[in-house]
Amino acid sequence: MNKITQLFNIKYPIIQGGMIWNSGYKLASAVSNSGGLGLIGAGSMYPEVLREHIQKCKNATDKPFGVNIPMLYPNIEEIMNIVVEEGVKIVFTSAGNPKTWTSFLKEKGITVVHVVSSSVFALKAQDAGVDAVVAEGFEAGGHNGREETTTLTLIPMVKEKIQIPLIAAGGIATGRGMLAAMILGADGVQVGSRFAASIESSAHNNFKETIINTKEGGTHLTLKELAPVRLVKNKFYYDVQTLYEKCPSQEELVHLLGRARAKKGMFEGDLDEGELEIGQIAGLIHDVLPVEQIIQQMMTEFDVACKEKSKFEF
Repeated sequence: MNKITQLFNIKYPIIQGGMIWNSGYKLASAVSNSGGLGLIGAGSMYPEVLREHIQKCKNATDKPFGVNIPMLYPNIEEIMNIVVEEGVKIVFTSAGNPKTWTSFLKEKGITVVHVVSSSVFALKAQDAGVDAVVAEGFEAGGHNGREETTTLTLIPMVKEKIQIPLIAAGGIATGRGMLAAMILGADGVQVGSRFAASIESSAHNNFKETIINTKEGGTHLTLKELAPVRLVKNKFYYDVQTLYEKCPSQEELVHLLGRARAKKGMFEGDLDEGELEIGQIAGLIHDVLPVEQIIQQMMTEFDVACKEKSKFEF
């Protein structure tokens, strides 16, 4: 049996990324109902909003689902307590030290997965006692690793270092990409951008249309002085690049970023002034589809690609 389907008790080793402003209970429950593991993205939710989404997700699916929690969250203690109170069984943590909360969650019987961008952090997560790691390559949308290590090189390097299950992320939206990641050593995949462009995603329709219209080269990693983030090249992105020409201080970058840029772009649909976070794989996403259809397409393509492997034998 596959390590990831066994760990989470799911049908397919496909995890939906817990993306801010995209991953409400509708998306998470749809992915879980379709055989993957849905994640509610806590990063864009006030504590009581998260509680509401967890409760609605429990009503919408009887399958396993989890919550993604960026540990930089200001109300992190309250968030963790809500997760425990609501009986969530799976938590993905990111953007912080896994030692801080892993033992607390494990003591409550919760399966813990940590998102990393290097083999060094993968080892630290394993030492902290997590059940699996997500190794996310430089291709991914949203906040990203400073090392700019691609998924193609990151997965085998992490696989070489750890013994626990490994989930690949960054640039994966197809069955062929899923097979490639697993051949490199991953036990499963985490998919973000493809699910952001789904019917059930909580993103604004303007943003979904932007995803399917973004071509090769249409995104770029920027704002490394604050927290590296991959953005669509819209007006806000070019405003950032114009500021960089003046060798700005960190304070000037923070001032330009302002507040709630990601919400303005992805949730409210402001395509000029909003922060539009999406991965390089957007160039392969051409339509907004229901989650069930996305997963079935991925698995069909995966099965076809598996059968085609024989043509590479020499």
